[in-house]
Amino acid sequence: MYRLLLALLLLSLEMFAQTRALRFKAVWDGNAVVEHAVVLVDGNKIVEIRKDNGKFPKGAEVVDLRRYSAIPGMIDVHTHITYYWDRAAGTNPRRQARKHPAVTTVLTEANARKTLESGVTTIRDLNAGAGNDYALRDLIAMGKLHGPRIVAAGQGIGARPNVTLGIEGMKKAVEERLAAGSDVIKLFASTGGFEDVTGRQTLTFDEMKAAVDATHAAGKRIAIHTYGPDGFRDAVKAGPDSIEHGADVDDATLRDMAAKKIWFVPTIDHNRYYVDAKDEFQFAPGSDVNLRDYIARNLDTARRAHLVGVKFAMGSDAVYTMFGQNTRELEWLVKAGLTNEEALRAATVNGAELLGMSDKIGKLAPGYFADIVAIDGEPWKDVNRAINGVRWVMKDGKVEVEKR
Repeated sequence: MYRLLLALLLLSLEMFAQTRALRFKAVWDGNAVVEHAVVLVDGNKIVEIRKDNGKFPKGAEVVDLRRYSAIPGMIDVHTHITYYWDRAAGTNPRRQARKHPAVTTVLTEANARKTLESGVTTIRDLNAGAGNDYALRDLIAMGKLHGPRIVAAGQGIGARPNVTLGIEGMKKAVEERLAAGSDVIKLFASTGGFEDVTGRQTLTFDEMKAAVDATHAAGKRIAIHTYGPDGFRDAVKAGPDSIEHGADVDDATLRDMAAKKIWFVPTIDHNRYYVDAKDEFQFAPGSDVNLRDYIARNLDTARRAHLVGVKFAMGSDAVYTMFGQNTRELEWLVKAGLTNEEALRAATVNGAELLGMSDKIGKLAPGYFADIVAIDGEPWKDVNRAINGVRWVMKDGKVEVEKR
């Protein structure tokens, strides 16, 4: 009996110890601002958000973050987190010695940690080889490595030289990816990537539609990569959950996109990164001119998409040394015409909806995962504070970043 009572007492103390009262100058919950608020966290879930009256549950750990504002953990819906480069002499990101997949998985924890430091607690990773993203996803979920929650696509599906996938080939490819462990499907429907901004369509409408239908029939979601207008137009007709990149898209196609509620992930900032990192990548002279031109056209498409009511989610397309810069896309969304608060929603509420996780992440509300970011400033008024002002990050109830 004594041992039973002692066990119950220890369990009770442990439960009390899990309750934390986080005090903030203000809390933006994904919709509205609560000034001078406290967020009560029990284990890995939010219990309550209320005005801070200085009274807390008995035995709760009180954490004073009143210098800062709180927002939900941000969501980057387009990354390549397993693309790792150690800057070894004589190499560049795309020309380095091949490593065993297990080694790559462990090394990419560095990218994952930098992502957390940017205030991003969930990502959708859209193309990785050798199952590296599955392994990283699972090791993080098991608590063996530190990083954001990962929704993984595995290897993207696309055309190969001298190979036509066709309708049946697309269905088979989708089935294989899902059987391998993909949470989401990534489809490459055009050329484009790194210094290449050509945007030539590489899949037919019928192939895209076959992949979309097979994915949706399995209860999963699909993203289509397309840089150019022709692939974008057919992608919209095919009806995926999101379209990545895109330039020179006509207004009629954008209106159709809005009507179908297809999410737009323009990834404008990743080409800014390539301009800045052109020497690191050893791009050919003049590549930056093409990249800047594409940025302007990509931004124009995003601006016109916003005007006709297309929904946006924030995606960085981060690779290699871009991790830690994940949220710089927010600046471009504001340049495209979104208000600061709309841009912040693209990185929180909207990202959660795109991932089908709007009942778990993207907001600060009772029952949601305790993904909380403390910001120096008010990012709903100035998104630059979300980019440069991250001071403390909690993911799934655990403090992962502390810069106070």
